[in-house]
Amino acid sequence: VQLQASGGGLVQAGGSLTLSCAASGVIFGINSMGWYRQAPGKQRELVATITSRGRTNYADSVKGRFTISGLNAKNTVYLQMNSLKPEDTAVYYCNALVITSALEHIDYWGQGTQVTVSS
Repeated sequence: VQLQASGGGLVQAGGSLTLSCAASGVIFGINSMGWYRQAPGKQRELVATITSRGRTNYADSVKGRFTISGLNAKNTVYLQMNSLKPEDTAVYYCNALVITSALEHIDYWGQGTQVTVSS
C-alpha cells in the first residue's frame, strides 16, 4: 500500500491550502484516513481524521479552520486548510488504517508534505 500526498507549499498567514492523499495498492478496505503534522522540535500530532462512515475528528487547534473530506471509492482524502497561521507550519503526514483480506488493521504513512505559513 502506498500513500501519495500532495498540495503542500508556502502561503501567507490567513491564506488557504488543500492537501490531498491517495491510497493505492492491494486494499481490502480502509477503516480511516487522516492527517498528522510534525513541527521542528515537536512530536507528531493529530490534525484530522475521517472514518469510512464519514465520522470526523479534529485537533482543537484546527477546529473551524480545517476540513477533512473524501475517503470515497477512490481511497482519497482531502484537507482544506483555511485561515492558516504561522503555527500551522509543519510537515504534514497522511495516514491510513488499512484493512487486509485477513481482516488485519495495518497503519500506513505517506512521505510527508511541507506546509509553511509566513507571518
